[in-house]
Amino acid sequence: MKLSDFDYYLPKELIAQSPIEPRDASRLMVLGKNIEHRNFSDIVDYFEKGDTLVLNDSRVIPAKLQGKKSTGGHVEALMISRTDAGYECLIWGKNLHEGSKLHFGELEAMILEVRNNPNTNRYLVDFGCNSNLDSILEKIGEAPLPPYIKKKLDDKNRYQTVYSKEKGSIAAPTAGLHFTNGLLDRIIKKGVNIAYVTLHVGLGTFTPVKAEDIEKHTMEPEYISISAENAKVINRNKGKLMAAGTTTVKALESSLVDGKISSMEGSSQLFIYPPYEFKSKIDGIITNFHLPKSTLLMLVSAYAGRERLMAAYSEAISLSYRFYSFGDAMLILR
Repeated sequence: MKLSDFDYYLPKELIAQSPIEPRDASRLMVLGKNIEHRNFSDIVDYFEKGDTLVLNDSRVIPAKLQGKKSTGGHVEALMISRTDAGYECLIWGKNLHEGSKLHFGELEAMILEVRNNPNTNRYLVDFGCNSNLDSILEKIGEAPLPPYIKKKLDDKNRYQTVYSKEKGSIAAPTAGLHFTNGLLDRIIKKGVNIAYVTLHVGLGTFTPVKAEDIEKHTMEPEYISISAENAKVINRNKGKLMAAGTTTVKALESSLVDGKISSMEGSSQLFIYPPYEFKSKIDGIITNFHLPKSTLLMLVSAYAGRERLMAAYSEAISLSYRFYSFGDAMLILR
C-alpha cells in the first residue's frame, strides 16, 4: 500500500492540548458492526467474566534535557536507549562532534560517537554517572511531550498510565491514559483477568514514514519484556482478549511461538500494516486517534480494515472528537 492511503485532514483545533479530567471522562467511539458513541468509563460494558485485558506497564522517563555545550551554545537532547557503551541520544545543537562536552545542570556528558543517519541528529553519549542517573533525571529532565502539544503539562504524572511501572519509554502508551484505578477495579470485579506486557516506546513508534511505498519503511527496534506469569495468564484466556494500545498489540504479535504467547526479553522491529494476518487472536483493541501517515494508523488499519477505519475517523472529525495523545479513545472490535 501507499503512504498516501493513510492520509487525512484534521483541523488543528481537534488536536488535544491537555488531558481531560477525570481520565475516564474522555469520549469513546466503539467500532463494531456499527459505530457507537460512549464515554470511556462505559468500556466496562464491553467486558465479560473470563475476558483478559492486556496492558503495557512501561513508564515514561524524563528523557528530554536542556543544556549547553562547554563553549556556551544551547543544546537539547532526547535520550533514546541505553547501550553497553553509553546512551543513544538525539541532540539538537550546532557544531557537535566526538569529544564535545555537554552540561545539563548538574549532569555532565560527552559525545563518544556521531551516529548521524540522513536527516537525524543521533549520537552515542557518556553521562558518566550511570549509578544515579535515574534520580538525576527525575530532578532535571522533562517528559518528552509530542511536538504537536504546545501547552505545558503541570502534572508530570498525567503523561503516565496509573499502572505504569517499568521505566524506559520516551513517549506514553497513550491508550492507557484513559484508565483510572477505579475503572480497573470495576473491570476486575466483573471477573476480567489483567495481564501486563512491557514495551518501551521508542523512535520506532513515532518515526515518520517517508517512503511512499510503505513496505520500504524500516522500524526502529523497541524493547519488549513479557514474564512467564503474564504469558500464562494470556494463554489461559477463555473469553475475549482485549489489548490496550498499539504497543500492547505489537508486544503480543512479537512474542508468539507456535500460536502461544511466550515469555521474552528482547527487541522487536515488527511493522504491522495492511494486509497483515494477526496471530494473537485479539478480539478488541483500545486505542487513540492517530496521526496521518503514522505507523500507528497503519497498525489499526490492518486490524479494522483501512476503509472501515478511515470512515470512522471521518465521523469522529465531524463530531469534534479530540485527537492524538491527550485525545479521545476508540474501541475496535473484531
